[in-house]
Amino acid sequence: MIEILAASLPFAVLALFTGACVGSFLNVCVARWPKELSVVSPPSRCPGCTRPIRWYENVPVIGWLTLRGRCRGCRMRISPEYPVVEAVVGLGWLVALLAFGPTFTALRVAVFGTIMFGIALTDAKHYLIPDGFTVFGLLFTLGAAVAGFLLGERTPFAGPLDAVMGACVGAGAISIVGWLGEVALKKEAMGFGDVTLMAVVGAAVGPTRALLTVFVGAALAAAIFLLLVYPIAWWRTSRRGAPFEPPLVPFGVFLAPAAILTLLWGDRAIAWYLASIATP
Repeated sequence: MIEILAASLPFAVLALFTGACVGSFLNVCVARWPKELSVVSPPSRCPGCTRPIRWYENVPVIGWLTLRGRCRGCRMRISPEYPVVEAVVGLGWLVALLAFGPTFTALRVAVFGTIMFGIALTDAKHYLIPDGFTVFGLLFTLGAAVAGFLLGERTPFAGPLDAVMGACVGAGAISIVGWLGEVALKKEAMGFGDVTLMAVVGAAVGPTRALLTVFVGAALAAAIFLLLVYPIAWWRTSRRGAPFEPPLVPFGVFLAPAAILTLLWGDRAIAWYLASIATP
């Protein structure tokens, strides 16, 4: 047992550190893509005094702790969101390694989870899903489907043909949902970013689980907004005596975790449902 742990420890440390570095880059994407800025240039710098951030200050989590959450130059506060995102992504990559071992499937799960996390963060903050996430996600997912098929690994991801069909079904299904919502609400109910997001998700999980993702995402959104967000918003506006205006629903925030759930456990959920309705 000790030998197994000692052999796997270097892989675990590598996965954790690599994931944290990817999380650091994810912070840049979340901050810049909604503003249509490059994520490559200029290098990271303080938004207050424009002082460049040194490489040793940019080490994930540790750099923020060393600086005590403030710029070394102007002492401007650095949001704790940055180390939190780095830590979450790093732990996500570690969990993927522990669940699937040092395999290509583990890498696919880690990258897909990172993309979904970035989409959820950006949609929550800006009500926007940048093309950078979805274009890269679609290309990576389709390319990885072909590579995974050639490697012959047992994986929760869809094969190449199902990936293409899933992308079409996912984008088409969410487009129909958006159209129905627009008819019912007399206003735009779904952004194009949600359509491209579901193309990525469908390419990862295939057509059947793409439909399940839309259902699970809608259920999560309905539960959170109807039971929590809408009552709080109504209470706040009623205290001010203002008319109640329902807040917008950033659907990507709910589709992203739904995609991860259906990727990992969707087949079991579908099998259970089919077995339950087949039972007399």
